[in-house]
Amino acid sequence: MNRRHFLQSALLVGSAGLLPATRAAEGTASGSFRPGMITTWDHGRIATEIGNPLLQAGTRALDIVEKGVIAVEDDPSVTSVGYGGLPDETGVVTLDACIMDGVGHRAGAVAFLRNIRNPISVARKVMDTTRHVLLAGDGALQFARQNGFPEQDLLTDAARQRWLEWKRGLNPNDNWLDQSHDTVTMLCLDRAGNLAGACSTSGLAMKIHGRVGDSPILGAGLYLDNEIGAAGATGVGELVLRTLASFTVVEFMRQGMRPSEACRAAFERMCEKIPEARQTQEALIAINKRGEVGCATNTGDFTFYYGDGELAQRNKPTPIT
Repeated sequence: MNRRHFLQSALLVGSAGLLPATRAAEGTASGSFRPGMITTWDHGRIATEIGNPLLQAGTRALDIVEKGVIAVEDDPSVTSVGYGGLPDETGVVTLDACIMDGVGHRAGAVAFLRNIRNPISVARKVMDTTRHVLLAGDGALQFARQNGFPEQDLLTDAARQRWLEWKRGLNPNDNWLDQSHDTVTMLCLDRAGNLAGACSTSGLAMKIHGRVGDSPILGAGLYLDNEIGAAGATGVGELVLRTLASFTVVEFMRQGMRPSEACRAAFERMCEKIPEARQTQEALIAINKRGEVGCATNTGDFTFYYGDGELAQRNKPTPIT
């Protein structure tokens, strides 16, 4: 199958089809699949461009998603992730991140982490060196220090100015949250047929101090099963948390749905349980063991990037109404 025909089938929202019933736990030993990546938002471009040569070289999915997300965390122009992320109500930048490896069904996460530029790498260190999955707050910061992660002030001049403007304009009748919450989520199927995923965010801008969203929570902001597929979320984390949206997408793929169908079914379930989800910004992405990708969103602003080792293609899906 050439790239053009693959993209036409893999990116077709609402397309039908069934997945093979069984896959090897350590990857796809037989059957056809195409390695690929899907990453949320326009800032997913840099992650995809970082990931393409790695995917082509046979790098494992876990390393690809970590390196791709690091590139977004390091970009100060991205105001919803890492360095340059917008702060909470007190002017403090706090970060959440999660990483998951299909091989061994392993995961690591950090929440409410301050002063560390790359929380995704701290999350991976939690996964690789401890018996735990999630570290939070001062404990996560202490762990990062002990493992050699340098501290720095993450509040850029531009983010501080946004915070000051928000403070000046605040009044009791406002919807006081700045609705900036464009999480970076990256999913990858590597050349060995294994899956990995990573997500990172500074969360809702001007949030209550101490708030943690869906991004570091397995099953909410990110989930995968190496026999089935991977899924991730971006949007208002409270709604994703209340419906475990990423886990739901993977379970729908387990039932035989293709990624686009599974994302839409999970979105509709979210709206059934929480009707306000139709009016908030939400998006779900997924990739299955064949390398097919899909998404569902209710906002016309959402974009995602697809990469196959060579191509970095921007996609703007039609929103669900």
